[in-house]
Amino acid sequence: MGFLLGILIIVADQATKYLSFQYLMNKKPIVLIENLLELHFVKNYGAAFGILQNQRFFFIAITSIVLVGMSVYMIRNRNKLTQVANLAMGFLLGGALGNLIDRIRLGYVVDFIKVDLRIYDFPVFNIADIFIVLGTGLLIYVILFDKYEKSMGDVQ
Repeated sequence: MGFLLGILIIVADQATKYLSFQYLMNKKPIVLIENLLELHFVKNYGAAFGILQNQRFFFIAITSIVLVGMSVYMIRNRNKLTQVANLAMGFLLGGALGNLIDRIRLGYVVDFIKVDLRIYDFPVFNIADIFIVLGTGLLIYVILFDKYEKSMGDVQ
């Protein structure tokens, strides 16, 4: 389930980024909800919130190592992972791979969703980022409450 979900996230992420090239690049932002939600085209050469600008090869290397490690872990423990853990891993794999594709192909990550809550002006983000955040939140939940793996007594 996790790998299939990851593939669906990659497809959605790359499709929306393609559309952002078509309809947002070098154009005025599209306002969806006044003073709250806009679509902008932004080239992000850094990581989350724009930190560590211009560290492309570092991000490619680290992301690749993490993705291989997660994939190996998921394959070796496929019968032990809970549904929530599988969901979390799928979200993380899809999101990380979506942004990795951009870094390798373009040299930067395409961001296009801008949210302004007045009290905090979020950095522009994309679909992959949404799933990385959701996957991280679910993984924290799994570690704290779901016990990540089914107990050995459940596996026969």
